[in-house]
Amino acid sequence: MALSGSKVTFMLLATFAITIPCLEAGIAEFDQFLKVRSEEAHEIAMESYVPDPENVTSDLNTHVHLALDAALEEESNITRRELKEKYNGPCIATNPIDRCWRCKKNWAKKRFRLAKCRKGFGRMTTGGVDGKIYVVTDPSDDDMTDPKPGTIRYGVIQEEPLWIIFAHSMVIRLSQELLVTSNKTIDGRGANVIFQEGAGITLQFVSNVIVHGIRMKKIKSMAGGMIRDSVNHFGLRTRSDGDAISIYGSSNIWIDHISLSDCEDGLIDVILGSTAITISNCHMTKHNDVMLFGASESHTVDKIMQITVAFNHFGQGLIQRMPRCRWGFFHVLNNDYTHWQMYAIGGSSGPTILSQGNRFIAPNNDAAKLITHRDYATPEVWSKWQWRSENDLFMNGAKFIESGTPIGKLPFNKGFLMKPRHGSQANRLTKFAGALNCKVGKPC
Repeated sequence: MALSGSKVTFMLLATFAITIPCLEAGIAEFDQFLKVRSEEAHEIAMESYVPDPENVTSDLNTHVHLALDAALEEESNITRRELKEKYNGPCIATNPIDRCWRCKKNWAKKRFRLAKCRKGFGRMTTGGVDGKIYVVTDPSDDDMTDPKPGTIRYGVIQEEPLWIIFAHSMVIRLSQELLVTSNKTIDGRGANVIFQEGAGITLQFVSNVIVHGIRMKKIKSMAGGMIRDSVNHFGLRTRSDGDAISIYGSSNIWIDHISLSDCEDGLIDVILGSTAITISNCHMTKHNDVMLFGASESHTVDKIMQITVAFNHFGQGLIQRMPRCRWGFFHVLNNDYTHWQMYAIGGSSGPTILSQGNRFIAPNNDAAKLITHRDYATPEVWSKWQWRSENDLFMNGAKFIESGTPIGKLPFNKGFLMKPRHGSQANRLTKFAGALNCKVGKPC
């Protein structure tokens, strides 16, 4: 189980102070501005850390159950053939995040409502809800230190909260990594927004960011250079890794309804003491190293890492790391794993992994039936790691090897007595994963 909050705080503050100045994390010159920003980000992360994470997992389980009950009643009026084919019928939202906003035709007039729909460890994220709407009108990305108004880069560096939307469909090729400041929402609803053939999105030493409704593919490693990360600061960056979304030392982050595929490095990487994160409703395809949570055995600051991975579809062409975890607590809930080539869930350094209500369909390769993969430890060591499976569905010979003691009874109160949905429902809960084709004036 997790250490007590006071012990973790003392240990990690000391570790963070020693470790952070030594880590590049894309920073070539770690100046005073970045030092202050990293310290502030870590304070917010520690405030967001939950000493008893089971309270968060149980709350999410309850909402999943309620949402799917309502969705199943609605589906009873739709033919089975319509559900199997590409769906063009009335809006059906099958999980609690989507039911909060997606089938309301006035979503475009009430975009900020989305911020009330977050669940899991990223449940406190509000993004740019307290700010103005900023409209991206220009897909270009030509100036890294003095970006033009109307571009995505100009919007994400502003100090005040902003809800960033897009005037029309566009393809954005980022010349260098996009460094996003705190209190921002990137909301692609109502347009087909594709980030491709350029750098990815970086959340470094920030908090309270929502990324929703965009597509990211063929993201590349870029050379680095002088890049502005706020209106008051720019600095020299090293070569970027080629991740679609990189989260460094950040907290209260929600990644939702993103379509991701075929990037040079990872699709979503979370490292360096990041916590309070939810990754939900995403569709991931055609990639090797899908998600990395914790980059090094030496980064014990990642003991505070708490991430919810829920309602995602892990689809065609994926190989491994869905996710690959170190140190922290990871709730993997009601995802649909229809493809992997090596393994689905892996880890090292004693992470706690609670897998609930997922559907795992193993590949036909007899050597790759195992869902779980453990690194850098003997069976005597990893047998103590808490990796537990509850209500998962195993198909085509898929096998989850549990370890460690049970995580414990989830602390349901009266009215919170329902169990998480079984993995047989995962395909319904993830049916609309990925970027949605939302049209103004109609339900998404």
